[in-house]
Amino acid sequence: MATKIVFIHGAFVNAASWEEFIPFFEQRGYEVMAPEWPRKEAGSAEDLGGLGVAEIVDQYHELIHAMPESPVIIGHSFGGLFTEILLDRGFGLAGVALDPAPPKGVLRLAWSELKVASPALAHLSKRDGTVELTPEEFDYGFTNTWPRDEAKKAYERYYVPETGRIFWQDAYANFAMHSPVAVDYGRTGRAPLLMTAGEKDHTLPTAVVRSAHEKYAKRPETRTDFHEFPERSHLLMAGPGWQDVAEYVAAWLEEVLPAEALPNTAAAGREGTRR
Repeated sequence: MATKIVFIHGAFVNAASWEEFIPFFEQRGYEVMAPEWPRKEAGSAEDLGGLGVAEIVDQYHELIHAMPESPVIIGHSFGGLFTEILLDRGFGLAGVALDPAPPKGVLRLAWSELKVASPALAHLSKRDGTVELTPEEFDYGFTNTWPRDEAKKAYERYYVPETGRIFWQDAYANFAMHSPVAVDYGRTGRAPLLMTAGEKDHTLPTAVVRSAHEKYAKRPETRTDFHEFPERSHLLMAGPGWQDVAEYVAAWLEEVLPAEALPNTAAAGREGTRR
């Protein structure tokens, strides 16, 4: 049975944002699925009001819990944060958090991060409402390093309005006693985790992702790796250079997964290296 990969997309984008990664990993022998967040399949922005972190993560929790074998979990942005939460719950053979939103406990903030989140956080009405981005706002937060024509196509293909509640929950996590974005940074037995950042990312700059990684690294009961991709903006699993990101993730998985969970070609390559 092929090892499954569950992809979790981020905020303001849909599951089509994985359209490059899906065939890439399928060709390497993985069985891949990329479900939409709850309520997003309906296609109506009005359905997103009040949608919070717990409801989203619980959907993936139930999906993975029902699987006969534990999958690899790969998430982007808020999906990266959800990946960390799911690993903290004991799920996953391994997890990859691409440019993840910060869990509770991270104090580092960047001006560009606040600018990207301002459409959600600058208006109290958005706390339980829906947030929309203009093409210019999306470009600043997601595709600032892309050629202009490709950035426009990305907005048309991947952009969706978003629930405002998740931004408020994450922004005020450090003031909440029982925050839904809390993780145990030193959880014993957690699966290996790779955290990445893009050098030119405005939404989750390298310094913010590093701050979260450093909290894991201070309690090294389980493996947590970090890698920065040069010249990349936030939507780094699509657009120019996505292959480099996919190749790095695939190589990391080949390193950390047990041999019986690797696709045949990867397992053979590892065995050959050992010899």
